[in-house]
Amino acid sequence: MLRFEPRDRARLVLLLGWIVLLALGGLLLSRGLKMEEDLRRFLPTPRTPAQVLLVDELGEGPGSRLLLLAVSGADGETAAAHSRALAAGLAARPEIALVANGEDAGLDAVPEDLRPYRYLLSPSPQAQSLDAGTLHAELGQRLQDLGSPAADLVEPLVPSDPTLETLRLAEAWQPAQAPQRRHGVWFDRAGEQALLLVQTAAAGFDSAGQQAAVAAIQAAFDATRPEGAATRLEMSGPGAFAVSIRERTEREVSWIGTVDTIGLLLLLGLAYRRLSIPLLGALPLASGGLAGLGAVALLFDGVHGITLAFGFTLIGVAQDYPIHFFSHLRPGQSPVASVRALWPTLVTGVLATCIAYATFLFSGVQGLEQLAVFTIAGLAVAAATTRWLLPRLVTPMRRDPAGSARLDGIWRRLEGLPRPRRTLAGLALVALAVVLFAPGAFWQNDLSRLTPVPAADLQRDAQLRAELGAPDVRYMLAVQDTDVEAALFRSERLLPVLEKLKAEGVLAGYDLAARYLPSAALQRARQAKLPDADTLRASLEQALEDSPFLPDAFEPFLEDVAAAREAPPLTVDDLAGTPLELAVGGLLVRGEGHATALVSLTGLEDPQALASAVENTGAQLLDLKQASESLVAQWRLRLLGALAVAALLLAGVVVVALRDRRRVLRVLAPMALTTLLILAVLRAFGVELNLFHLVSLILAAGLGLDYALFFDHAGDDRADQLRTLHAVIVCSLTTTLVFGLLALSSIPVLRAIGSTVALGVVFNFVLAVLVARSPEEAR
Repeated sequence: MLRFEPRDRARLVLLLGWIVLLALGGLLLSRGLKMEEDLRRFLPTPRTPAQVLLVDELGEGPGSRLLLLAVSGADGETAAAHSRALAAGLAARPEIALVANGEDAGLDAVPEDLRPYRYLLSPSPQAQSLDAGTLHAELGQRLQDLGSPAADLVEPLVPSDPTLETLRLAEAWQPAQAPQRRHGVWFDRAGEQALLLVQTAAAGFDSAGQQAAVAAIQAAFDATRPEGAATRLEMSGPGAFAVSIRERTEREVSWIGTVDTIGLLLLLGLAYRRLSIPLLGALPLASGGLAGLGAVALLFDGVHGITLAFGFTLIGVAQDYPIHFFSHLRPGQSPVASVRALWPTLVTGVLATCIAYATFLFSGVQGLEQLAVFTIAGLAVAAATTRWLLPRLVTPMRRDPAGSARLDGIWRRLEGLPRPRRTLAGLALVALAVVLFAPGAFWQNDLSRLTPVPAADLQRDAQLRAELGAPDVRYMLAVQDTDVEAALFRSERLLPVLEKLKAEGVLAGYDLAARYLPSAALQRARQAKLPDADTLRASLEQALEDSPFLPDAFEPFLEDVAAAREAPPLTVDDLAGTPLELAVGGLLVRGEGHATALVSLTGLEDPQALASAVENTGAQLLDLKQASESLVAQWRLRLLGALAVAALLLAGVVVVALRDRRRVLRVLAPMALTTLLILAVLRAFGVELNLFHLVSLILAAGLGLDYALFFDHAGDDRADQLRTLHAVIVCSLTTTLVFGLLALSSIPVLRAIGSTVALGVVFNFVLAVLVARSPEEAR
């Protein structure tokens, strides 16, 4: 079909120019394209406090940046030594914000530069009363301590902290459900695995950053493994899962793409007996993909990874445009004339599909808006290049598909089939009954069901969280206010209520940021109770009477108290780089114009009793499972609204284009019945429908509309009927190949898209042949 003789220079110039433009466009996009992977772009705007918290936590919350590490495979001392070396190695890595392994569970839990604040942070009576009587009693206790086995720990503290407030504070800060410590670090209950908590510098949605963090951890583990030790590293948590999912998706997309490419080349080669056909047919598809990508890059700050992956899948329908064109080429007619005859039908299908996706522009979900822009621009450019560029690269076919005896025999058998109006009406009723009455849940509301993380890995993650004393993940209390200080102040009012509930057995434990960082108001109140320098010195001198301690031994203590009296209240930012950053950061969410103090709960037995007890405190009990389900339901409602509008607009385009009631029904009926049959099959096999099933239904509907439109376009002309049959067979085979392979994927999202569209292709082809073909007596 391609001729590269000198007389065909124009064709060669056009081909090379097209390829160069595609290469330049790809180069420009690769340099200036900003990729993003924030899953919140595909979530609707949260409305309730629980939804706001869920979305914040999904994207940037400390919980999304936590990785759980377990070092095993060696004796306890070796595993502990490796844990310490690993923690030290990770502390120097820029990918890691914080690492904890229990080494700071003692005195080191209170960093040196925070120790003067101990009197402002500690709730103990000793910290609030530094009179002569208290100091005398404490100094007497220190004498006993110095004669005990704990002397080595106590002696360095006594000059600056005779009341040992530092140790009391470190003990108070220990998690209620902290893991056991062996050989100075955290271990699981069996004593077989050394445990570590790591907080990554990258946000949870940044899969590239999480991948770098995981690689850094693995490299540090390998570099610090004791010589000859057989220790193993196990990683879990959102970041580890994200990296695993990314690698798994890349592997599956790679082999699926390879098989797709080979299969498409073989199918198109067999269908047209020309090597140039599949190569030329790829040009409109590539043009559409780059156009869609460029449009999103121009209109949005970045292009989401899901938009990129899903968008290229959606504009896969554009591969049908050159196939219809190739199948209608015939000897004696110029390619330009062939495409001109097809254009009204082709443009009707393109407009209908683009209008359907345009409804996503009003969904209020940025991810769907990106998807709409990508698809509309991609399909429009693919259709336009098929109409005005591709015909100038090809010459008429030497063989006409209409001359195929085998194709003619297939069509004759199809012509002999009756129009099964009553049968199809009965089938529609049966399908509707299955959709409505099949057992099991209709909608999939659980976001976690969309993750391809194996159940065994999720179970192991839950075990590690339990070993590390992680709180319940479903329920938590939240106190929201305008800023951090206000949220901390209000959360402090919960402490007596929570202690009472704990004593009553309503919950086993709790944790909140105010436990580590009191509000500035409470710090100032404690600060006001500290004695001035002269009063404290006089009280100390009185306490030292008849004491073996030297009078000037406690000058560091007097300096610390004086510093505490003058120090500004400690803030969240002052905790950066300390062990407290992880504890406080996970319980204090700072957003734009608001801050939320969280209370994590352990062993909650009666959520309703807890909700009632905190009703008048300004705190709200959040059910994050219910919040995620309501968010999904909110998204689904918007999407269903968009689909309803899309269906009406799509039907309107067909009505305007065909202007004949019988023809309109023949074109729309296969598409409508196919949608019903897809839903029935999925429901019959117990598949709970998710949002990606719904989006895929539009793609399936667009394919069905194209098939029916081209059968209607063929009319009574036998040659056109055969060419159309040839085109639709090739289109359906190539599309079934692409989406059938996706249906075999282990990635739930890809499987949902693939199974939905593959079913749609099969049903649309069969129904288009049965319903949309136009016998002579019907015209």
